[in-house]
Amino acid sequence: MNSKIFFSLIALLAIYTGTAFGQEYLISVQTNDENYEEGDTIVISGQVATKIGETPVLLQIIQEGSIIEIAQITVSQDGSFTKTIIAEPPIWRIQGNYTIKAFYQEYEAETEFSFIPKSAAAVTTTNYEVDAGSHGTFDVKYTIKGANIKDMVIDSDIFALIVHIEPTDEGSVTLELPREFIGAEKQDGKDDTFIILIDGIEVPYEESAVHSETRVITINFEEGDSDIEVIGTYVIPEFGAIVTMVLIVGIMATIAVTRNKFQTNF
Repeated sequence: MNSKIFFSLIALLAIYTGTAFGQEYLISVQTNDENYEEGDTIVISGQVATKIGETPVLLQIIQEGSIIEIAQITVSQDGSFTKTIIAEPPIWRIQGNYTIKAFYQEYEAETEFSFIPKSAAAVTTTNYEVDAGSHGTFDVKYTIKGANIKDMVIDSDIFALIVHIEPTDEGSVTLELPREFIGAEKQDGKDDTFIILIDGIEVPYEESAVHSETRVITINFEEGDSDIEVIGTYVIPEFGAIVTMVLIVGIMATIAVTRNKFQTNF
């Protein structure tokens, strides 16, 4: 009698375990990012272990108990499925965490992401006072989204302004660079391109405005980035003064040598 009970329990355990593992692994779902802002494209994808005829995947997007979107997705022959959604009003308007639930017959899977509407996206515009050594300080006006500015420093060895950031998400920073203190110029005095490095890797940038006193550039960054180097052809500290002094000394030496030659000839 005891043996029958034992084997019955084993059988029930096997059925329960098989169901649990089947529910966990028969279907999966994920998004292409964990954080979205208004206007972003949300790509939802997943996989079913076994395709069952023409059975579709039922998809629900839920926010605080309310279903925001619902869809039926066709499953490909390899068991994969995908759905693309544009996060824009009027449906997408509430900031918070969202849950995606994918159902395939009696099995389900879920994942989460966060959404921020434009009205709630944190954008900071202000000035940062940069230490310019013996030249005092100068201001860099900036606008940043998705991060905080920790510090801005000058590296005179590489003619760079280094911006230390603390990202909360992917984002961008726009810098209004004063030509008096940092710039990138060709030998003829015309504007040259800056070299932009993020954590040592060169990245592209956009230049939105060129003024007589400033250059305005925008740099995109990812969550996890920390140091942005803006490298030009000159940056303040002592280099301008040193070059001028060397030039003056050279001219004076040339004049002295010329005078000596004339005196010798006479």
